[in-house]
Amino acid sequence: MSASDSASTQSTARRSRIGPMARREARLAAGMLAPTFFIVFAIVLIPLLANFWISAKPVKLADLRPPMPVASERVRGDIDVAGSELLIQYRLRNSSQKEEIRNIVLVDELPPGLTVQSSDERCVFDGPRIRCELGTFAAGQRDEIEITVISDDAFAAAGVSPRDSEPILTGEANNVLTSAEFTFDNYIQIFESRDFWTVVWVTIAYTVFGTLGALILGLFAAQLLNTAFAGRPVLRGLFLFPYVAPVIAVAFTWVILLDPFSGTLNAILKHMNLVDEGINFFGQRSVELNILGLTFDFPLALATVIAFEAWRYFPLSLLFILARMQSIPSDLYEAAEVDGATPLQQFRHVSLPQLFAILSTLFLLRFIWTFNKFDDIFLLTGGAAGTRTLTVDVYEQGFALANLGAGAAVAVVIFIFLLIFAISYFRFVHREEG
Repeated sequence: MSASDSASTQSTARRSRIGPMARREARLAAGMLAPTFFIVFAIVLIPLLANFWISAKPVKLADLRPPMPVASERVRGDIDVAGSELLIQYRLRNSSQKEEIRNIVLVDELPPGLTVQSSDERCVFDGPRIRCELGTFAAGQRDEIEITVISDDAFAAAGVSPRDSEPILTGEANNVLTSAEFTFDNYIQIFESRDFWTVVWVTIAYTVFGTLGALILGLFAAQLLNTAFAGRPVLRGLFLFPYVAPVIAVAFTWVILLDPFSGTLNAILKHMNLVDEGINFFGQRSVELNILGLTFDFPLALATVIAFEAWRYFPLSLLFILARMQSIPSDLYEAAEVDGATPLQQFRHVSLPQLFAILSTLFLLRFIWTFNKFDDIFLLTGGAAGTRTLTVDVYEQGFALANLGAGAAVAVVIFIFLLIFAISYFRFVHREEG
């Protein structure tokens, strides 16, 4: 019997052992879990689909409020004197400067004690109820309705005003968010931008080096704390400070410490005669370096925010790596020591293979989180001096330039990048780990 026939026979035998009761229990369990899966699926999928939807539409920030007719009501005349002639004015306008509004209807109600003398020809009266059919308003159009009424004693004694009832306006207008018209103009705009690919490479460099920096610092800190010594709990608590402290506080601290005029680091460098004037770490795009006769431009501001990223998030790597280190059997190190392995060889051949799984998982998580990171760069540089990443570009397109469609298109690009990375990770790294 071949291996495939044997596997088929075993599968058939397993299915035969599953009775009707087990199948009913499986269906019941699936039915009970279905609402939970549906809710989670909706929470994840609906915002994602909405982002794709907006990215294919020319949506500006002002388009979030749909076109609607707006009315302000004014009353001229002495409402406290019986027999006075009152002029009721409705000033109307189209709130949109781009879209027309069709079939506009104004409905209002007059208080008792008023007799209509004259009115706009577009208005009809059903007792105290006013209904005015105004037709179509072009983009930004304004109009006015005037109604003349006479008050009687009952109205004057009641102390009311025609403005006490709010006019109701209805109309039909095209909404760019809900229409079925789609365009790729937002994607064309961002891909044709001269800065887009620069922003992409800055994002990749910031993500890769920030992630690797956090992992390497966490690895060294875990190696240090894996050895018992006096004061280790205190040092462990100090190492956690960058991660648990509020980001606004640590970002402000770094800005003050690296200030080119009054920063502590620049004061130390000047005192040691290493620099003649303060270095603007967060405001200088690049600095020229000469190493071994090779001159190149070093991205100073980008390197500084990468250093901040690695410093702020290495404690998370420290916690996971240290927990894994402490679970490695000591017999492995004892056997390596008996074989004459040096501490560096023990780290390379014993510790690293045991840490590969946790390091690869941390790299995946930290890569995704860093790629989506916005607040750190925005607080430190605002995206200036060559530090603008894709997430900062989403903010600038969507809110600074009020182009929500372009901002959503950049967000879709971020999603595609992360999707490609995740697929590649599970295709190669995760398989190698297994």
